[in-house]
Amino acid sequence: MPGRQDPHGHKRARRDGDRPGAVDLLDPQRLDNQLCFAVYAAAHAFGRAYRALLAAHDLTYPQYLVLLVLWEEEGLTVKEIGTRLFLDSGTLTPLLKRLEASGHVRRARDRADERQVSIFLTSKGCGLKDKMACVPNQAGDMTGLDLGARRELLDLLVDLRSGLHEGAALERERAAEEV
Repeated sequence: MPGRQDPHGHKRARRDGDRPGAVDLLDPQRLDNQLCFAVYAAAHAFGRAYRALLAAHDLTYPQYLVLLVLWEEEGLTVKEIGTRLFLDSGTLTPLLKRLEASGHVRRARDRADERQVSIFLTSKGCGLKDKMACVPNQAGDMTGLDLGARRELLDLLVDLRSGLHEGAALERERAAEEV
């Protein structure tokens, strides 16, 4: 029996024998149908994968992300790093202090504006770049996707993130107009 219609005229997935209590595979409130949950679970899986890859370097994944940013451009302010990583200073400051305590970075206050703190790599932090050059490919290989599929997925996720940021901004504007 093909899919049936619900009382509202919407097509519904065929249930397991259409038995009472069977699962509707197209139910929009089914956990496995949630894009947000798939992204959330994938992020956790990446965290576990990176934990294994970074353990030898005694780094956490967020610390690794900071190093990636600084390997591209050092001397950035805490705010600039936070903007790149979508982290607020309350989250980023303790992370940077731990990186400083481990000898990977140094923090320097701006002489003209002491509120500004710039972050610089130490020789230890710079030296990790070459040692960790294989990490992105190792993590990528763990996904089971080939390089082309990983690139396509990355592009889709960047578009997803941008869309969500834009959608949230529009929602904030609408809410502000209603006040």
